[in-house]
Amino acid sequence: MGGDWNPIGCGKLVLLLFLNVHASKNLVHHGVSPLSGTDCSQIKSQHPEATSGVYMIKPAGVPKPFKVFCEMRSDGGWTVFQRRSGGEVSFRKNWLAYKRGFGKRKAVGDHWLGLQRLWAITKAGGSRWALRVDLWDFEGGSAFAEYSDFKLGNESQAYGLRVGEYYGTAGDAIRGLHPTDGLWPGNDQNCRSFSTLDRDDSSCMSCAFGDMYMDNCSEEEGGGGWWYSRRCGLASLHGDWHPAGKNEFRGSGLYWRTWKDRNYYSARATRMMVKALN
Repeated sequence: MGGDWNPIGCGKLVLLLFLNVHASKNLVHHGVSPLSGTDCSQIKSQHPEATSGVYMIKPAGVPKPFKVFCEMRSDGGWTVFQRRSGGEVSFRKNWLAYKRGFGKRKAVGDHWLGLQRLWAITKAGGSRWALRVDLWDFEGGSAFAEYSDFKLGNESQAYGLRVGEYYGTAGDAIRGLHPTDGLWPGNDQNCRSFSTLDRDDSSCMSCAFGDMYMDNCSEEEGGGGWWYSRRCGLASLHGDWHPAGKNEFRGSGLYWRTWKDRNYYSARATRMMVKALN
């Protein structure tokens, strides 16, 4: 016969199995999937059956795992880092809040994952990343903008934004390419640094808004942090959220002006997410 039966060893094995099962059930109970990975793209690649929900991820170099909402689509797993769908969460935050993140990472509700976590996810060597922006209006319509080769600088680089080729139905607002007027000078937000009320990296020099002149785009756009250009730009999704009927003719809002240019139309909802391309 093989080795003698060891009741103590078997007891430890049973206890470990119990603890693992209990831990998995506890994660599911709290709305977190027991599956994990470095990002949502890896989770979807390794588990094609995975559905959209909250997951724990641990990008390379990050000391502790953290929660993200994964949008699992037929084209892969997307890591959601921004969602706006109402006025529950204020986006009038300072630099530290935008660095760390705020709001709850769940299927509904507003949240911002945090610049440091977004940088950690996308800095992985050997991977290219896509950025997708989804927009919804109050009339039942929607549009999207997708960019290849999304990159984010580190904090010393003010989390500067870089995007590659555009594809979609919402228009290339980040580069300031208006669908009828072409390039609007000073509105290119590609390669721009992130700015907040307490840290202005936009190089905005007396930006004109009608007969008013502002030196801080974040202040003009409702106090939200964003990658503003010298003239603030055509994309700004962190202003004040406005309900139906009160979402036009506003100084701040959720703007993507290559999609809805009329009367400063503020969107009903927005979502931003990234996916590994290789």
